[in-house]
Amino acid sequence: MQIQSVFAPVRADFERVNDLIQNQLFSNVPLVEKIGHYIIDAGGKRLRPLLVLLTARALGQPHEGRLKLAAVIEFLHTATLLHDDVVDTSDMRRGRSTANARWGNAPSVLVGDFLYSRAFQMMVELGNMEVMQILAEATNVIAEGEVLQLTNCRNPDITDEQYMDVIIRKTAMLFQAASHSAAALCGASETQAARCRDYGLHLGISFQLIDDVLDYEGDSETLGKNVGDDLAEGKPTLPLLYAMRAGNTAERTLIRKAIRQGGEGMLEEVVAAVRRTGALDYTRELARSYADKARTDIHQLDESEAREALLGLADLAINRST
Repeated sequence: MQIQSVFAPVRADFERVNDLIQNQLFSNVPLVEKIGHYIIDAGGKRLRPLLVLLTARALGQPHEGRLKLAAVIEFLHTATLLHDDVVDTSDMRRGRSTANARWGNAPSVLVGDFLYSRAFQMMVELGNMEVMQILAEATNVIAEGEVLQLTNCRNPDITDEQYMDVIIRKTAMLFQAASHSAAALCGASETQAARCRDYGLHLGISFQLIDDVLDYEGDSETLGKNVGDDLAEGKPTLPLLYAMRAGNTAERTLIRKAIRQGGEGMLEEVVAAVRRTGALDYTRELARSYADKARTDIHQLDESEAREALLGLADLAINRST
């Protein structure tokens, strides 16, 4: 399925969400609006608000608040990006300079806080306590995931389980919150809500696993970020963990050194080791298994164009280059 087909069932809603996002960036402080528009206008895939809209449509009873909920999810995601780029000292995002590279760390952090608070203002307007509970829990878990990732940096001895804990908290949790909160907003049954929740979780895991693959086999122009960023920051992602297990003594020593020191200068050698050991294929296969779980989760819903789009979204999560 092509990306256009995934958007097709909710294209009109999606355009309305984009308008709502732009309108909700208003502020009496000019710099807040300038930075907010800068990062929002950079685009991105908008998968998380798309997930809200498709889930609501797939359940057959799309609540009128779905547009606002989709905007809330995008604001939460954008706030985490602003904070992430400061923590990671990133200078490229979505093919252009990060906000912190242009305006500095302090304004980026503070505008991230503004987006969080605006998201919660809109959340209150929805007037749904179950939705608020889901999103409040998710933002708390995401924050913990950020701290956990920070503590794991430059540590080559973390386990696969510790790695998975980070990506579930840091990335998959907002995917899960998007589909789960949409189900709650639409008054889905407990069984339907659980399926939608699990779909978002499994989709998010597969998406992040592929992101970690692309850090070693993509290119900066296509990705919209610098290739090897994770390695430069000393992040022990799954391709590195697998390559250390499967590699020879020299490769293990190289990768451990790269993680401990931040191995941007060793990128070519590390990429060669990661490829030779089959680490990228291993990670892709794991991503594929989670995408399969996501498809199984959502396949139980009644047949519809939106359900087919959700199935297609699971395919796109693993068959992509950005």
